[in-house]
Amino acid sequence: MLKKITACASACAFVLALSACGGSDNDPTFNVAVIGDSPYGIAYGDTAQFNANPAFISAVNADSSLSLALHVGDIHSGKEYCTEAYNLGVLNQWKSFKLPLVYVPGDNEWADCHKTKQGGGAYNSTTAAIDYVTTNGGSYAKGDPLANLSLVRSMFFPAPGQTLGTSAVKVHSQALEYDATNPADAQFVENVWFEKNGVLFMTLNVPGGSNNNTDIWYGTPTMSNAQATEVATRTAANLRWLDRAFAQATTNKDIGVVIQIQADMWDQDGATTGKAHLSEYKQFIDKIATKTLAFGKPVLLINGDSHNYRSDNPLLPGSTCVVEAPATATVGAALVSATAAVACSDPTVASVAATYHKDVYGTASATTDPYANQPGGYNVPNFRRIVTHTNPANPMEYLKLTINPNANAANGSSAFGPFSWARVKP
Repeated sequence: MLKKITACASACAFVLALSACGGSDNDPTFNVAVIGDSPYGIAYGDTAQFNANPAFISAVNADSSLSLALHVGDIHSGKEYCTEAYNLGVLNQWKSFKLPLVYVPGDNEWADCHKTKQGGGAYNSTTAAIDYVTTNGGSYAKGDPLANLSLVRSMFFPAPGQTLGTSAVKVHSQALEYDATNPADAQFVENVWFEKNGVLFMTLNVPGGSNNNTDIWYGTPTMSNAQATEVATRTAANLRWLDRAFAQATTNKDIGVVIQIQADMWDQDGATTGKAHLSEYKQFIDKIATKTLAFGKPVLLINGDSHNYRSDNPLLPGSTCVVEAPATATVGAALVSATAAVACSDPTVASVAATYHKDVYGTASATTDPYANQPGGYNVPNFRRIVTHTNPANPMEYLKLTINPNANAANGSSAFGPFSWARVKP
């Protein structure tokens, strides 16, 4: 039996609270700012984007058409330390958001904190001990992922069932609405769902770049019991939360679903890691595919993690796929990405991605689907996926997602059902 949530956190209360921020009885259209992997630094001590973040937030606030902001995780790069002071700095900046801000943690602020480059440490086979980073104080709790996740929760989710931002509103949280037969689910305050104008939004804590947090902490010979328990507990909670949210969307006859996660579950994270580095994401993709087909209406997945803008349907062979187009043939630190998009099969895109960042699928062809040869395959036409853009060398940007409940666009590169979107560089 589900725990009872207070009346003020009901779906109706949320819709009423958010209505003042956008949309109306006559025009149900509303706009959402989607942000990911920012502020970002290219090395330890790089504060350029962090320093630019207040102006970026002000630019988002200045867009009066926006009624909501989503952040898909990674508040610093994988080359920066995980510290309480840095988290507090970002949190204080986010307090200036005038919009309700829905945030889901990324791997860089917890799951990958154990890595040396993030101020954690590395296993020493000679001493059979972990050599922790002490330079500049290292990361919080020596990079322990569990301690850092607890820190993120305590700082960014102090009140279960409430968003961030000066116009914070109530949402449904797994911490408040968990099945009593699975009490461990109560810790997942970051998993939420809410509805606005007939669309259900949900978040899942799925960290990117680590095969669902199965990269062995500190590089020890075997996975610790603590890590194995974390992976199993969070995975099971996520799958139950997917069931819960889709059941709600079906019951309420919602016109669409938006899923917000950090991980690019199709990104092989480099050509040498191969499909094995994606194995622990398949269970989420299988569940999403099954639920999306049963729901029968548009489902939009938004993730960060792999940095290069992309719009595709990886659950339908041969579907339209576009990625960000380079503004110039020059690659490297001077690369400035355009807001235009080109077909994923464009050979210039693969070459640029290989130099500027990793290719989206980690292969010579940007169209290769690492799950394409699985038994049965996928055939889910009512699904779309967007990867948010980030580049520390470029001005920060957000994706402006427009939801028009009266629209029913064909599944394409910049619109689908009630959804349409465009990249915005303030």
